[in-house]
Amino acid sequence: MGTKTIQAATMIDEAALFNRTVEIIENRKYRASSFANSEVTLMFWEIGQYIGSALLGGERAAYGKKIVTTLAKQLMEHYGTKVFEHSKLTRMIKFAKLFPDFEIVAPLAQQLSWSHFQEILPVKTSEARLYYANDAIKRRYGTKELRRQISRKAYERRDIANSVLSEDSAIPFNTFKDPYFLDVFGLKENYLEADLEKAILSDIQKFILEFGHGFTFVDSQKRMPIGDDEVVLDLLFYNRLLKRLVAVELKIGSFKAAYKGQMELYLAWLDEHERLEAEEAPIGIILCASTNRKKVEMLKMDLSGIAVAEYWTELPPKAVFEEKIKEIMAEAQERLERRKSLPKIAGKKIDYFLDSKDDEDE
Repeated sequence: MGTKTIQAATMIDEAALFNRTVEIIENRKYRASSFANSEVTLMFWEIGQYIGSALLGGERAAYGKKIVTTLAKQLMEHYGTKVFEHSKLTRMIKFAKLFPDFEIVAPLAQQLSWSHFQEILPVKTSEARLYYANDAIKRRYGTKELRRQISRKAYERRDIANSVLSEDSAIPFNTFKDPYFLDVFGLKENYLEADLEKAILSDIQKFILEFGHGFTFVDSQKRMPIGDDEVVLDLLFYNRLLKRLVAVELKIGSFKAAYKGQMELYLAWLDEHERLEAEEAPIGIILCASTNRKKVEMLKMDLSGIAVAEYWTELPPKAVFEEKIKEIMAEAQERLERRKSLPKIAGKKIDYFLDSKDDEDE
């Protein structure tokens, strides 16, 4: 083998060498940053857990609350930072109180920042807090979007949708929400069904963000020939997590019982012509401007794989919004109370509306 051949064989692609080295550095920097963020969060948890148990427990409660102020001053003088000021120490104590299990906190801290946890702390129940934490991880929410999801009651709306599902429902629990908020599309009064569909298609990502996790857009105005006739479905999605097609029908008025047969026809056609061998049976949801949830429950539509939900194109003022969601939640709770036979054990098929007390703020 000649000298030139040897040199050619041993030459290194310098550009590729540089690019790969940069890739390694950036990857490790990201992992180091993530690790550092995780350790900071766990440090705050450990501080809160120690102060909460050592100083604020039992007979030391009154003394402990006073000494936190002194401790905060000492730590700020020692480290020269406001990270340990009184309000932040109090937040750490609350963090450890609301997330008492280290085995749960540790994996969450690897994927959520301290800022994420601070957004979650005001949430009242442990079930809701864990929902928002896990949802933020699955959907990669920044703190701004997480705050938005909490303020728009995503957890409560999921449970409202769950409340009309029976134990034998063909719709997996935690798939849908009710109501859906479509205020982001800026629809004006007297809009038509075509206007609603056009608005959704103009920014499908906004709709999917509201619709739920794992959804992928497939088609609009899906034509389904049936003999000499033809029916048309408004929107068709696929859910990667559920491994099934999801039909969406839009209605600008209130829910009507006749819509059930229409959706059953769509699902039967999709099951026969579009469903792949490895997929689960298609399911559908009818979005209406208003609905009677008692009527939906009586029709037992979930047994046919059909859900019904309201959509709101405008959100009322905060106080009115809070009251309205509270009212719908109360109705949902009543529905569940009528079905005492349903299991309420965490980890079972039905795992919503677990009995829990609101956590008191510090």
